[in-house]
Amino acid sequence: MAFLLVIGTRKGLFRAISDDRRGWEVSGPLRLDSEDHINVAAVYAVGVNPHNRRILVGAESSHFGPSVWSSDDLGATWREPDAAPIAFPPDVEDSFARVWQFAFGDEPDTVYAGVEPHALFRSADGGESFELVRALWDHPHRANWFPGAGGAAIHTVLPGRVRAAETDPLAMTVAMSTGGVYQTRDDGRTWSPANRGITTTFLPEETPEYGQCVHKVAVAADGGFYAQNHHGVYRSADPASGWESIAEGLPSDFGFALVAHPHAPGTALNFPVVSEAVHLPPGNRLQVHRTDDGGATWRPVNGGLPADPYFGIVLRDGACTDGADVPGFYFGTRSGDVYVTTDDDAEWRQVAAHLPDVLCVRAIEV
Repeated sequence: MAFLLVIGTRKGLFRAISDDRRGWEVSGPLRLDSEDHINVAAVYAVGVNPHNRRILVGAESSHFGPSVWSSDDLGATWREPDAAPIAFPPDVEDSFARVWQFAFGDEPDTVYAGVEPHALFRSADGGESFELVRALWDHPHRANWFPGAGGAAIHTVLPGRVRAAETDPLAMTVAMSTGGVYQTRDDGRTWSPANRGITTTFLPEETPEYGQCVHKVAVAADGGFYAQNHHGVYRSADPASGWESIAEGLPSDFGFALVAHPHAPGTALNFPVVSEAVHLPPGNRLQVHRTDDGGATWRPVNGGLPADPYFGIVLRDGACTDGADVPGFYFGTRSGDVYVTTDDDAEWRQVAAHLPDVLCVRAIEV
């Protein structure tokens, strides 16, 4: 078996392949298209379909605009649909700006795309074409959702998940900035906010029903959830009932990325940032913090990371796991460095250096 890591950057898509997750062959920018503008486009979203290993890429060219490309040979060749795969219906005045997240349903051809502006699209043909999930778009709260500093993004899409120890093909959890967490239990026909306990620092009410700037939500191995908020780190077994803070012990409660262990419910990795005003690692040191008890305690896991001053942070989709039996954890920074460790290794190992700033990473065992 081998491992594939796909890296979306501000200037194109890169690919890394390894047999042992120690030595990596890195290539890129990959040629998505015959147009050079596309090959150095910003790649905000990458998804690898677990059913068939099709890779989907959401790229935004400053010249041609946003679109979706796919590869069925692990990134060797790419194609773009003949017609625009994502577009709002004629009665919607907004325009599609970019994909922030791809997620995959129980059926091989079911793909979801969280996009900017705040919207969810669904594909029934593997990502060739998408249809707007109208009930979320028409939600009465929409008028009060607004862009965070990174944009008006639905950046987390979690099909089949609304609470711990429960998998339901009609259920889904999404998170947006700003707006918060929303859930459906009826295949997207109705949506309810699920933000109780998550605080805000920028609204008159400290814990409103909705409007929070949730940066990322990750599913724990037991089906519960971890969340990195604009300020605050949380855990919940049932978001509809509420969230509890687990930020104590971290050097900062601000950050963007959060990764849950695929097999151990109490384990997650956090990538702290100083504050909303200072997007730097605490103490100017690249660092990762790990909990193995559901957030009751945190410890730094920085072996192998630079000891010198470091100024690049990890963005919301700049970290992931490959889901292997002995899982690998990956992250990339805005300084263009990419690292990996495995659950049986005490050290981070560098996959790539000096790339354009990393926007997203996805890894899979192939």
